[in-house]
Amino acid sequence: MASLLWGGDAGAAESERLNGHFSNVIHPRKNLQGIKSTTVTNVDGSVNNTEEDGEEDGVELAANSLLNKLIRQSLVESSHRVEVLQKDPSSPLYSVKTFEELRLKEELLKGIYAMGFNRPSKIQEMALPMMLAHPPQNLIAQSQSGTGKTAAFVLAMLSRVNALELFPQCLCLAPTYELALQTGRVVERMGKFCVDVQVMYAIRGNRIPRGTHVTKQIIIGTPGTVLDWCFKQKLIDLTKIRVFVLDEADVMIDTQGFSDQSIRIQRALPSECQMLLFSATFEDSVWQFAERIIPDPNIIKLRKEELTLNNIRQYYVLCRDRKDKYQALCNIYGGITIGQAIIFCQTRQNAKWLTVEMMQDGHQVSLLSGELTVDQRASVIQRFRDGKEKVLVTTNVCARGIDVKQVTIVVNFDLPVNPAEEPDYETYLHRIGRTGRFGKKGLAFNMIEVDKLPLLMKIQDHFNSNIKQLNPEDLDEIENIEY
Repeated sequence: MASLLWGGDAGAAESERLNGHFSNVIHPRKNLQGIKSTTVTNVDGSVNNTEEDGEEDGVELAANSLLNKLIRQSLVESSHRVEVLQKDPSSPLYSVKTFEELRLKEELLKGIYAMGFNRPSKIQEMALPMMLAHPPQNLIAQSQSGTGKTAAFVLAMLSRVNALELFPQCLCLAPTYELALQTGRVVERMGKFCVDVQVMYAIRGNRIPRGTHVTKQIIIGTPGTVLDWCFKQKLIDLTKIRVFVLDEADVMIDTQGFSDQSIRIQRALPSECQMLLFSATFEDSVWQFAERIIPDPNIIKLRKEELTLNNIRQYYVLCRDRKDKYQALCNIYGGITIGQAIIFCQTRQNAKWLTVEMMQDGHQVSLLSGELTVDQRASVIQRFRDGKEKVLVTTNVCARGIDVKQVTIVVNFDLPVNPAEEPDYETYLHRIGRTGRFGKKGLAFNMIEVDKLPLLMKIQDHFNSNIKQLNPEDLDEIENIEY
């Protein structure tokens, strides 16, 4: 299994030029340094001057998606219930419990086991029989990182490829070159025993000399560059594509121009081409896009996770300033047996200040904020998961999607508010949702200035929950907190 930027003898000089400028593509084992969109916008994971303007950090969908791929190196078992809507409701619904039931080629089965997959994940059980069916069936599927989604559609591509035919047969679109590389690595690992199947990356900066004959069977790229290769340079004959994958659809439609480019590519595909679309979320805009681009699909949906505050005890502490907040935090931290804690700040400035203060007082603390590269964030989160630090101080970059079973306490060092200075209810829910997961009870503490108390009362009313005031000077009260 080979992975090349591009093929052909004419490419030696161009490959040498790219080696320095685009080393992440040529050496995919190297660290990824942030995110840049390959065609339209820069999404480097950080947001302007949060320290000066006081706005909370924002991290683009593409960065979050890559972050989740990096921190979920092994399968996580989804707690969501899988729902299947078949194109033909009268046809039998198949699921599999082992990969052997799929009757795969021997080299593919060896590749799957070499990757450490022992049995299909919950989503793979339902999706793989549809994706590998004859004749091919189209699919729209909702799936988070870590559920085996990428492995499933890579298996579909490798199953449809004819290694003896030297032209592009499978096309996968991803929103950024980093996400394209992640998919490419899965293709390489799963296809390591498919000796004559090769991958090529259609990404910005990978210029192919005119007249080059593309012989690689699997093309992975971003919409703008793929569009250019297909229609301007005519390097890819879309009428010969057998499998078309559109990954991270929710990120695609969040990036200007990608929706239209993807649709233009799809319209040039043959009617018998198998079309697969995946998205972590399915807001109305994603559904409209999916139904527009994938004809007659089977649909796999996940029942929405119902976050609840019922098993979380919530408290608030009235404070004068951030030093007062820190003293209250120290009292709480000293009076309660803590597994691990996540502390949310509204600005990077507060997050950095708090981290320094806690480290100077001898606490094991790590800092997670949007100015870190995606690779650095993944490293921080993994260390926290491994218990190397007991406290994670963060802005909103990890309010969702990161499950650490040992987290027993969440602290809002600053209340989450929107630009209008009103409570951000959804962010509050997802912050507090970091504790009390997996059926366990948890604790949440809100450090607030007196003038912010009305905002907290709005949050209490919105969720119809009880947020008790806590006196941080009353150590007996702190020690008697039950959780």
